[in-house]
Amino acid sequence: MHSEKNIQTCYHCGEDCKDELITNDEGKSFCCNGCNMVYELLQENNLSDYYKLNNQPGVRQKGKSQRDKLAYLDDDTIKKKLIDFTDGEIAKLSFYLPQIHCSSCIWLLEKLPELHGGVLESKVNFLKREIYVTFSEEKISLRDLVMLLINLGYEPLINLEDLEKNKKKKQRSEQEKTFFIKLGVVGFCFGNIMMLSFPEYLGITVEDQEFIEIFGYLNLILSLPVFFYGARDYLTSAWQAIKHKGVNIDVPISLGILALFLRSAFEILSDTGAGYLDSLGALIFLLLIGKWFQQKTFDNISFERDYKSYFPIAVTRIKNDELENIPLSKLEVYDTLQIKNGELIPADAILKRGDAQIDYSFVTGESKPVEKQSGDLLYAGGKQTAGVIEVEVTKEVSQSYLTRLWNEHTFTKENATDFLQSKTNVISKWFTLVILFVAAIAGTYWWNVDGPTHAVNTFTAVLIIACPCALALNAPFALGNAMRIMARFGLYAKDTRTIENMAAIDHLVFDKTGTITSAKEQAINFVGNTLTQEQLDKVYAVTSQSTHPVSSRIAKYLANEAQKGITVSNFKEVEGNGIEGTVDGVLVRLGKATFVGADSSSKKSFQTVSYVKIGDDILGHFSLAQSLRGGIDQLLIDLSEKKYEVSLLSGDNASEKEKLSKIFPQNTEMRFEQSPQDKMNYIVNNQEKQKKVLMIGDGLNDAGALKQSDVGIAVAEDAHQFSPACDGIISAEKVKDLNIYMKFSKSAMKMVYVGFVISFLYNIVGLSYAVQGNLSPLIAAILMPLSSISVVLIGMLGTTIAGREFLKK
Repeated sequence: MHSEKNIQTCYHCGEDCKDELITNDEGKSFCCNGCNMVYELLQENNLSDYYKLNNQPGVRQKGKSQRDKLAYLDDDTIKKKLIDFTDGEIAKLSFYLPQIHCSSCIWLLEKLPELHGGVLESKVNFLKREIYVTFSEEKISLRDLVMLLINLGYEPLINLEDLEKNKKKKQRSEQEKTFFIKLGVVGFCFGNIMMLSFPEYLGITVEDQEFIEIFGYLNLILSLPVFFYGARDYLTSAWQAIKHKGVNIDVPISLGILALFLRSAFEILSDTGAGYLDSLGALIFLLLIGKWFQQKTFDNISFERDYKSYFPIAVTRIKNDELENIPLSKLEVYDTLQIKNGELIPADAILKRGDAQIDYSFVTGESKPVEKQSGDLLYAGGKQTAGVIEVEVTKEVSQSYLTRLWNEHTFTKENATDFLQSKTNVISKWFTLVILFVAAIAGTYWWNVDGPTHAVNTFTAVLIIACPCALALNAPFALGNAMRIMARFGLYAKDTRTIENMAAIDHLVFDKTGTITSAKEQAINFVGNTLTQEQLDKVYAVTSQSTHPVSSRIAKYLANEAQKGITVSNFKEVEGNGIEGTVDGVLVRLGKATFVGADSSSKKSFQTVSYVKIGDDILGHFSLAQSLRGGIDQLLIDLSEKKYEVSLLSGDNASEKEKLSKIFPQNTEMRFEQSPQDKMNYIVNNQEKQKKVLMIGDGLNDAGALKQSDVGIAVAEDAHQFSPACDGIISAEKVKDLNIYMKFSKSAMKMVYVGFVISFLYNIVGLSYAVQGNLSPLIAAILMPLSSISVVLIGMLGTTIAGREFLKK
């Protein structure tokens, strides 16, 4: 390896090797040791494909921070602020990496596990320039992780002041500032180009040729910022697509821009014409306006989902020794919360009291509970599995963190398909290729008929007018607006694909307890030996630990007579069977007869029974009359009329079948005494018959079925509970409106297809004028963004109107 003085381009980052030139044994040149080191690192780990994705894709290494400057990352206080989650072994965090700029960056950053064994997973959000990393704290420290990123050329933006503020809001403000500067520069140049072109617009003859030349040169100078600065994103995107032997929607736009600029520059420099720089300025200015409109529309429909809109749940706050339910959005630092078994910890908190067994499967995908002691830090996203605890909130609820947990790949459905997105991509690709072909044919024809000027005008107009942008924007905006409307009326969809899948459903599967029946309205009584005060206190203490509808109803029934504050140890909830816990050294069990070892032959019809066993004695059972939710009978009639197939799965026995048969459609398949595994198997069997299945359940014993189904909807009462595997959350009082949600999803999909049709019709009409040479590039530049905006507005307006009809019902 040796240094040379000739100026060459760095193989890694693409910058000129002015200060230093390092050539390796393969003859590749690098501008510094850092770039050479990254190249060798990638070679050693068989990751040289990084350079095949893009030429010179790296970021320059010279002048990067050294490891000793990152010593502050070893401080426990700083680490707690940066790390989103850790169980002492596995940690998760996110970094903002402003250097991310191309597909090679994404490819390399998601290969971090191959570069270091301590990194377990890395995912990149290109639009936000963020990376989400899961790593082993035993194998790699936080400082070494940051050094690894720096050595690759991606130094995280770590501003300690931002840890206490809204960093994303600041980043968005900076992005908006940059965009408006670009819009201002383009607008200024465009306005002045038009002003200098006024003599030509008005047909004024200027006798002095020098003025014509001066105006032309001034226009050319003013067009340079428009072309190289204003249009840079479109040109870069198109070039990257072409280098990868692909085509995207920026290719025809960029060809139109190039045709306008090069043709105009040729005419001005050769004194053969005034060019079309005013059309160029108009095109790019309107493109930027369209981009601004698109971003604002995304913001308005809350496309960046947050917990306030998508987590319709309350938390139980302890204030002045009283319990109160408050919306999650009102949760503040230092609030004390009561968390029951099965409830999610909504924000980082300190354990103050109780036996904490935290299941972090929502965060890590592994369901092994972690035991915590008083004073330990509990991370947001953990689920309590061992009775009631009290915690003190230490950090504000993070919108992006909770939403990211809901979208964890661990809970991504293997059978999920994104039909619309794949179809849109295919249509956009072929649409672009067809337009290129039409533009070439039209340009060639007019070149032979009327010369190069008419040919260039026609070629450019075709490329500009026929833009597939509307195709790409149609579905996200229409379905995103549908998500917003559904959220307003009680159903909170996980993503736009949920709306798409709901429209294709033909089989609905209902859970019973807590879904078609209401725990709040159940009449309850105890059958058996009269409970002593001590026994009553023990039963209340155990049932109050759980969020299951039956347990909650029993606890509420006993609340006025029972003593509060009794400690329960070794609490356990067995899915589909019952609960147990130790009170004053005595084991208390409540649940199914088989769970406590009781005889169930005397159980009455149409009721849920929870047997009680204290120590070795079975004292009797609580009988909860099943009260259907209001409107469920009408819901089932409506679903039957719409030809939906309906099924019922219940964990209770078949004694309720006769009464349920009176409200369910004829030939409804009802299965009783179903375990969570049985429910999931039933979903699988129906999917193998090519059925599109929607499962709706309480999210407690139905997690497997919710995940397996094409659409899984969890019913939420007042508690902070839902399954991470669900596709949507529905407020309990809105279950009766499920058929209306289904109808609305079909209406939303119709608006998507209407948008496709309008987009195609617009392009057909526009092309018919453009290929005849009757459409100037300037008019095409005005119509192109207007077409995209109109298709987006039609989709959003259509779903909004359908939503209003939906609200009336």
